[in-house]
Amino acid sequence: MGPGYGLEAFVSGQVMGFLLVVARLGSALVFMPGFGESYVFARARLALALVICLALYPATPVPPIPAGDLAMVARLMAAEVTVGLWIGLAARAIFTALEFAGAQIGQVSGLANAFGPSLGSFQGATMVATFLLVGGLAAMFATNTHYVIIRALLYSYQVFPFGQPILGDMASQMVKAVQASFYIGLTLAAPFLVMGMILNLGLGLANRMMPNLPVFFVAGSVLIGAGFLILAVAVPSMLHTFMDRFSQWFGSFVF
Repeated sequence: MGPGYGLEAFVSGQVMGFLLVVARLGSALVFMPGFGESYVFARARLALALVICLALYPATPVPPIPAGDLAMVARLMAAEVTVGLWIGLAARAIFTALEFAGAQIGQVSGLANAFGPSLGSFQGATMVATFLLVGGLAAMFATNTHYVIIRALLYSYQVFPFGQPILGDMASQMVKAVQASFYIGLTLAAPFLVMGMILNLGLGLANRMMPNLPVFFVAGSVLIGAGFLILAVAVPSMLHTFMDRFSQWFGSFVF
């Protein structure tokens, strides 16, 4: 009875510890860019999350948890899910900078299309926003940034100790993440905003000098052509800049 009981307690403690790791890391991966995209099969996402949690479990400071104390298990589970959701949602908020930049570019350059597919986190995304989002996901895996994400999930136990969510700091950092997302989005779309202002000002002056000029048709063609040209030149730098800021956030959890 003694050895059997000890083995049973050990196995149950390890299982509960693994479930608590899944509570934090799995909750983060639900919203994590690249790992929690809605157009990926749910079974594939679940299997990948379980494999990552199982691989990182021995390196985490999560101790074996006795299954008998249900109140303590429920408290720890709620704390770990809160931290995991914060990590995933903050990362998603920063990644939304690409969608915000794409939306601004589409509106300025006349490349917005209400009937385009919305692969992002909000409906009504323009074709440019979808293009930047897919390009950002491809760049994330091509530059091995997904390893930075996995490392950050493991280091999150140093920033937020096991079972101890720091709600005040989490709220302030979420605000900073959203603020940084808007700043990055405006930075990426800045060349197109300047281009739109200059072209619209020039076309307005041309219309004043030539009232019979069909400005609407001329402006649409000029804006679309200039938008495609600047987009083709600026996309590599835009993705490089965004990947640097995205990796920087995961490296420090502070923006």
